[in-house]
Amino acid sequence: MTRTITDLTPTELPVKAAELLASGHRLALVAAHHDAPGVRVVYLFTAGPPDTRTELHVHLDEDAPAVPTLAQLSFSASRFEREMRDLHGIVPLDHPLPHRLVRHFHWPRGWYPMHPDAGAAPPFGEQEGPYPFLAVEGDGVYEIPVGPVHAGMIEPGHFRFSVVGETIIKLKARLWFVHKGIEKLFEGRTLDRGLPLAERISGDTAVGHALAYCMAVEEAAGIPVTEESARARSLLLELERLHNHVADLGMLCNDVGHSVLNSQAQRVRETLLRLNETTTGHRLLRDGVFPGGARLRTVPNPVALAAIGKDIREITALALGHATVRDRFTGTAALSTEAARDLGCLGYVARASGLRADARIAHPFTDAGSPSSVPAHTTGDVLARFLVRTEEIDTSLALVAHLSADLRPMEPAELPRQNRRGSGVGIVEGWRGTITTRVELTPDDRLTRVKVVDPSFFNWPALPVALADTIVPDFPLTNKSFNLSYAGNDL
Repeated sequence: MTRTITDLTPTELPVKAAELLASGHRLALVAAHHDAPGVRVVYLFTAGPPDTRTELHVHLDEDAPAVPTLAQLSFSASRFEREMRDLHGIVPLDHPLPHRLVRHFHWPRGWYPMHPDAGAAPPFGEQEGPYPFLAVEGDGVYEIPVGPVHAGMIEPGHFRFSVVGETIIKLKARLWFVHKGIEKLFEGRTLDRGLPLAERISGDTAVGHALAYCMAVEEAAGIPVTEESARARSLLLELERLHNHVADLGMLCNDVGHSVLNSQAQRVRETLLRLNETTTGHRLLRDGVFPGGARLRTVPNPVALAAIGKDIREITALALGHATVRDRFTGTAALSTEAARDLGCLGYVARASGLRADARIAHPFTDAGSPSSVPAHTTGDVLARFLVRTEEIDTSLALVAHLSADLRPMEPAELPRQNRRGSGVGIVEGWRGTITTRVELTPDDRLTRVKVVDPSFFNWPALPVALADTIVPDFPLTNKSFNLSYAGNDL
């Protein structure tokens, strides 16, 4: 792994960023820092293989912090800039869409929650007015507002459909209803006390976020990790991928009326959750990863894994052999390869649209955890997202069986520290896609800044694009095929 840091002036930023993007890097993270001498913005560009991480540190005027926008170079950059303005008060100069992204209308004007002087959340202040939704006008056009409170046990988000008949002309997703200030809550914590917070960023991704956090603090604090621990971590990451993908297969079938297959898929998921509990002591695999290592109570039984694989393949075959299921999946909400690339999509959303993005290949932390191939399809529809999941399940089962063969139950073992850097980056292929976490530490190893980027931040903008020219009844199915995290996005 190669990680370089370059200090730049604001005027130098666009040129250097353009060079990195042109050479195949992607913008993985943008983090604002309120340092003692001023304001600093960190841009993290990544590429791989080989694993390459390039940081651009831009120093700004503390009294009037502003950066030249990179929106013309990267759609993802434009959203990072809007997020940074809403939370830190840093202005992206000449931004083509200067609407607020995170801020809701009841936030007081001039209050930026990530600023060091923000203090506790204030009472409702002078309102900024309703969110500036784009109104679609014309004969027969009407709007359907959905949420943020939904008729199910799901997180809050507002979806505004502009429709003619049943055809969707435009969809706008308004998020950040569950913004909790997670990154602010990390500040001042010890490395150990930061771990439970990382595990709870997105409840279904305890291992992914915990591991990205641990890898970041390990690089920052110089904490070594044994190869055995790295393999155990990879095992837990694949177990997390398995139970989430299996649940999604069932719920996708349920959304097209095949509740029997959903019941069978949830039965298999329950088997996997019980396997998780015997492996780490927690059904969602919490406490399995910690700074410096991993913890296994038991190792999965290969016979049990084979039986699980057989059940999943049977469920998949029944689903794909059912005319109604295949008809509803095929051609629904297709996301083109070009659109997925332009939006910066990650994970199974990207792979269903022909992009083989996978941090296990680009940024491996153990060779034993890298898949031999990355499943991908090109149609970008619900069927493709279903098929990518089924193929990833096969890959994960093979990896778990391979990793389990050489692992034994293990407890924490502390090793001497080395090569402390003071800052670090963790990149992990979570079950939804690539998770990136960057941390900075004080000399006594307390967290001063933690920036987390869940793959849902990159994938949410793709949902309205995929739904253009589809029909309103296809929204629940499409939404489930993306299955994005509100909590991971909103932080």
